Amino acid sequence: MKSMIFVALALVAVAAAFPVDEPIKILRSNFDKDPNGDFQFGFETENGIKRDEQGKVKEVLDEENKPHSVVVVRGSYSYTNADGTVETIDFIADENGFQAQGPSIPKNPPARR
Repeated sequence: MKSMIFVALALVAVAAAFPVDEPIKILRSNFDKDPNGDFQFGFETENGIKRDEQGKVKEVLDEENKPHSVVVVRGSYSYTNADGTVETIDFIADENGFQAQGPSIPKNPPARR
């Protein structure tokens, strides 16, 4: 019985010795939405991560020429990559899918097999 208590206390001591990372602080955060469904969103953290985007509702026609609403989202995000360079990616997401541009995004991606 005493050995089980000793083992339990040893495990607690080992767990307490591990450092605890402090959470990354949020420096800025906003979200605004109007009654039409348009929105603006953004945040920035103390470690340099940023994201900003705007969404606008748009009417489009589907394959059967029936109108419906989609949200067109434009924005960007940035972060510091492994070599210390700040990487910024600009994007649009609409009825044609997600399209991103940035230094690490290939211009002509390889063909799918």
